Amino acid sequence: MRHILILMVGTLWATGAWAMPRDVEFASIDGGTLQMSDWAGQPVLVVNTASQCGFTNQYEGLQALYDTYKDRGLVVLAVPSDDFNQELASAEKVKEFCELNFAIDLPMTDIEHVKGTAAHPFYKAVADETGFVPRWNFNKVLIGTDGKVVATWGSTTRPQSAEIIHQIEKALD
Repeated sequence: MRHILILMVGTLWATGAWAMPRDVEFASIDGGTLQMSDWAGQPVLVVNTASQCGFTNQYEGLQALYDTYKDRGLVVLAVPSDDFNQELASAEKVKEFCELNFAIDLPMTDIEHVKGTAAHPFYKAVADETGFVPRWNFNKVLIGTDGKVVATWGSTTRPQSAEIIHQIEKALD
C-alpha cells in the first residue's frame, strides 16, 4: 500500500496536480486555529514576519493589500517567526505591536518556525513542492485558488510591488 501511495504522490507531482494540503492549520494569534481549508478556492499570500526586522515596515503594505483585495477573496496571512532572531518574546507582544504600529487586522498566526526540521507543516509542504525555504523575514508565498504555489518572493520584494500585484490579480480572475 505504501508503494501505491508513493507512486500516486509522484504521479500527482509529475502531472502538476499536486496542491498544497488544505488540512494544514496554524495556531491563531487570537487563540483557536486558522485552517487553510477555510480558504479553499481563495488565493492566500503567506508571509513570515518579524517585529524587529529592517523589513517590518512591510506590514503596512501587507495590510494595504489585504484591504484592497479581501472583498475579492484574497487572504493575507502573517506568520510571525523568530527563526532569524528578530521577533518579540510572545504572541501577545507581537499582536500588540502590530495593532499599535500598523493597525493590522489581517489574519495572523502564533509564532511559528518557517525553516529547518521544526518548520511548520505549511513551510515543509512549500519546500517539498518548490524547494523554497525562507532565507529571511518577510518572504512571501502566494497559494493559488487551486492550492498550488503560484510564486514566491524574498524579503526585498515589497508587498505592493507590480509583480506581486500582477500575480494576485491573475489569481483573483
